[in-house]
Amino acid sequence: MRSLVLPLAATAALAAAAPATADWPEVKQRGALRVLAVHEDLFFSLKEGAAPGFDREVLEGFAQLHKLKLEVVQAGTWDAMIPSLEAGKGDLIAGGYAITEERQKRIAFTSEVFPSRKVAFNRKPAAPIASLDALRAEKVCTVKGTSMAQEVAAAQVPAANVVFVASGTMPQALKDGACSAVVLGVEHAISQRQKDPAIQLGVFLGQPGSLAFGLRKADPALQAELSAYLDNFRKSPSWSRLVVKYFGAEAAEVLKKAREK
Repeated sequence: MRSLVLPLAATAALAAAAPATADWPEVKQRGALRVLAVHEDLFFSLKEGAAPGFDREVLEGFAQLHKLKLEVVQAGTWDAMIPSLEAGKGDLIAGGYAITEERQKRIAFTSEVFPSRKVAFNRKPAAPIASLDALRAEKVCTVKGTSMAQEVAAAQVPAANVVFVASGTMPQALKDGACSAVVLGVEHAISQRQKDPAIQLGVFLGQPGSLAFGLRKADPALQAELSAYLDNFRKSPSWSRLVVKYFGAEAAEVLKKAREK
C-alpha cells in the first residue's frame, strides 16, 4: 500500500483542527495514521516508484493490520520534526529516527525499530579512522539538527573541522572531497559500503543506541499499540528479510559489533 504524501502547507487546516493529542482512540476514529517524515532512502522514501524504506514498510504493515490509511506529512527538515509533532501536524515521527537524551526530554519513543550506533568512515587509500583523536584531525561532514551532529560535537571535533551538508548528501560530499570523513548511523554506513567499495568503517562513537518512532508523551495508548506491534515484528522472519533487503547480508555481523561497548 502506497501512501498519500501531504506537504505541511496542504495540511494546515487539518493541523489547526487537530487536538493537542492524537492518542490511539482518536487515530482509529479518524481512520488514518499521520506520519511526519523527511525523505530518507533507507528508512522512509518520499520518492514515487522508489523502495518505500524500512520504517515505511513496517508502518504500512501496522496500518493494514488495523485498517488505517497511512498519511505522510513532509516535515521539511529534521529540526522541524519535534515542533511539527508538538503542533499536532502528525501522530508520530518516523524515518530512521534516533532515541537521544535531548529528544526524550520532549517526546516519547516506541520500542526499538532498528539497532544503531554512530560510526566514522572514510575512503581508501586513506588509513581507516581508528580513534576519536584521529577523527578530530579530519574534516567531518554531518547534517545540522541530527543525532549525528550531536555525536560529532560530543566527540569534540573542532568546530572549524565540521562541515554541515544537506541530508542524504554526505557520502557524495566525502567522494567529492568536501570532507575527509563522515559520521553516520552504522545502518547507513553499511548501505553506503555496498555502493562504494572504497568506503571503510572506523571508530564507533557514543554508546549503542536505537532507532524508533517518536510520539507525544500525551499519547501513551498509541505508543503502547505501536510498541507491541514492533516487539512481535522484531521476532518474526519478516524483520530479518527487511534487514537483508535494505542493508545487505553483512548487516547482522556489523550490527553485532556495533552493540559491543
